[in-house]
Amino acid sequence: MTIASILVAVDLEPSARERLRLAGHLVDAFGSGLIGVAADEPPYGVPPVGPTLGSTYALAAASEMVMNDLTRAHAVFEAEIGRDRRRAWRSKLSPSLPFLIAQAAAADLVVVGRREALALFAIDPADLAMQLGGPVLVVPPGIDHLDAKRVLVGWKNTREARRAVRDAIPFLERASQVVVASVDDGFGPADPRDLVALLQAHGIATRAVTPDATGTTVAGALTDAAAEYGADLVVAGAYGHSRLREWAFGGVTRDLMAGSPVCCLMSH
Repeated sequence: MTIASILVAVDLEPSARERLRLAGHLVDAFGSGLIGVAADEPPYGVPPVGPTLGSTYALAAASEMVMNDLTRAHAVFEAEIGRDRRRAWRSKLSPSLPFLIAQAAAADLVVVGRREALALFAIDPADLAMQLGGPVLVVPPGIDHLDAKRVLVGWKNTREARRAVRDAIPFLERASQVVVASVDDGFGPADPRDLVALLQAHGIATRAVTPDATGTTVAGALTDAAAEYGADLVVAGAYGHSRLREWAFGGVTRDLMAGSPVCCLMSH
């Protein structure tokens, strides 16, 4: 299996350049094409008292500002990706998340950053993971390269985790070591034997571990295990519980997206 096309969300935060460099490295590694995507809508809606000269001018000015920002994002994309890679650019005056999801029909993998406060047309990776129907690679700030020679799989035998593992096969097949980590979340650690046997049948060097979560969260245990085993990619299912429950009580998906020091590949 391979990744034929990668889509990367582009914004105007400093971390976008790092994310683009990482996406460029993945394009080179997999021989993929790359699609850069950016979208936003003017901050003004339909005037509440009907059209007036002033409201029409304000809406036009706001639209022009957004278009200028999208042009700047395109320039960042071109500067970081270069002209010797297969690439395409898609942007529009439109709500950013629905536009990106629509464009993702052309890609095997979507690369996004963390949602930063007040970031211009940045994508919320949690919203994206819930709606995409495919793998989302969340890149933390400060990361501009992903070797994925060692990968940690956060394992729980759920639909979301099984989907994430299958979506991650192109990475796992290239890895020199895959570590399947089953963390006790209060109901006992998941049995990893079937998954280990499956990955080994694919020719993937795999071992199972049971990280100790005493004094930390499940996400904390996974990130600690990633550091211990030298993994720069964590694979996990997204939102095995309802998102409302994670928002209220905390959860692995939210904690990994917000705090993992390494890239996370997640599927719902």
